[in-house]
Amino acid sequence: MQYRFDAFSLDTDRFELARDGVPIRIEPQVLELLVLLVESRDRMVSKDEIIEKVWRGRIVSEAAVSSRIKAARQALDDDGQVQRYIRTIHRKGFRFVGDVSSSAGDDPPAVRGPPGEPSFEDEGAMPPATPAAATAARSGHAARPAVAVLPFGNLSADPDQEYFSDGVTADLIARLSKHRWIDVMARNCSFGYKGRAVDVREVGAALRVDYVVEGSVRRAGNRIRVGVQLADTHTGHNKWAEHYDRELADIFALQDEITETIAARLEPEIGFAERNKLVQSRPPDLRAWDCFHLGIHHFYKFTGPDNVEAQRLLRRSQALDPLLGEAFAWWAYALILGMIYWDTPPTAELLDEALAACDRALEIDRYNATFHALRARVLLARCEYDQAIVENQAAIDLNPSFAAAHCGLGDSLTYEKRYEEAMHCFDRAIALSPNDPQLWAFYSYGALAMIFKGDYDTALQWTDKAANIPNCQYWTRAHRAVALAHLDRLDEARDAGERLLREMPRFTCRFAREKLFYLREQEQVERYLAGLRLARIPEG
Repeated sequence: MQYRFDAFSLDTDRFELARDGVPIRIEPQVLELLVLLVESRDRMVSKDEIIEKVWRGRIVSEAAVSSRIKAARQALDDDGQVQRYIRTIHRKGFRFVGDVSSSAGDDPPAVRGPPGEPSFEDEGAMPPATPAAATAARSGHAARPAVAVLPFGNLSADPDQEYFSDGVTADLIARLSKHRWIDVMARNCSFGYKGRAVDVREVGAALRVDYVVEGSVRRAGNRIRVGVQLADTHTGHNKWAEHYDRELADIFALQDEITETIAARLEPEIGFAERNKLVQSRPPDLRAWDCFHLGIHHFYKFTGPDNVEAQRLLRRSQALDPLLGEAFAWWAYALILGMIYWDTPPTAELLDEALAACDRALEIDRYNATFHALRARVLLARCEYDQAIVENQAAIDLNPSFAAAHCGLGDSLTYEKRYEEAMHCFDRAIALSPNDPQLWAFYSYGALAMIFKGDYDTALQWTDKAANIPNCQYWTRAHRAVALAHLDRLDEARDAGERLLREMPRFTCRFAREKLFYLREQEQVERYLAGLRLARIPEG
């Protein structure tokens, strides 16, 4: 079916928008929204219907809908003031008001997605019947991973405990949805599987999700055990499993603690699985979401060359999809780490550009906790600690289980000399996400806080913990040498310094001073440099 309005043509078979015959590059989800509006032009389309048809009922915010409407208008040279094509019906929805002609009648029946996407005659239409078909259906999108949380089973003898297992399930859906790079199926979709033995591959096909979270609750006396596992719906393989034993005191506090902990553990596991699949498949035609995840794959390798490659891929992702806020915010963070660890120069211009990238991400989605936390990282590098604390707290308010935000808040408090508060934040980050790809940094930043406080024994313990994590960075070796030196264990400090120089031959006191550009308190800088000199690190 082809629709024409003014100079535009919208071809649903080719899934293409063109102006004067020239295709317009547009994000697939935005194009699907435009198809829905054009094909429903005789009526208003509610926001709920847009979510149901375009996001397949997954939990998304009104801000996400608004950003896609804005992108559709931009593609048509329309805007919210003129509303030449897309009219806003206040608090209700949207309607396409352009004068449309079609090549095959005025009432096409279906909303179609990209090539390979199934057509939906109505909201009850069945999705693909196999995981392979579901994968093919999503292949037209730069899709975020989709997750269904199935109702946790009540394994207790007491059927009255059903409310607790249902509460854990509902709260976990809500908390996991706060990680906004993940699409989470709404509760009414997944609760249809309550009490049923299921094959996760069949669930994946039916709900069109990539991962399924299953769990169980067992109560015996005053103790509760909650088991949970994450499975890949395409292979049927478990990706992660854990159980949690707790004493039953305040049932609601326990429910909060369990669901917060599980959500925090699931998020990095899903991220790892997504990056691993992409790295193994290496699609030749990288789209925005592919570029983003491949960039994050290189980011987490924590080497100089990988950091440069991460910056490049995240830049490319921005160009492919200007509405992918993750590409802007994570590029800014990669830039900051390049300044602190490797060869990106810490210039005022680049710091301004990093802040602008985070601001752009927040324009796209101001309720995204990750964007606030990464903006805080940029503010720290600019020595704007007060504002960094505000941004990290905003991230935690939006997503209390986001471990990196707790770590970032600890860092912010450290540079304000609020060391006890900082250590509480680092402890919280580690407890929430003990498998986090940045776990070494949680320990390393904690060690630095203890060096500045003068608690060198604790600093040494934290460097030991960081050093046992495979992707640990050379700054941890430097922290260890400094802590040992201030403890007057000079032979060990010098041995640690030698190991540091073998790992990072160009590390000198001058190099350290330049890389500690984000420290405003000279007392902290001088304390650190004094330890390096005692460890016989060259002046440079």
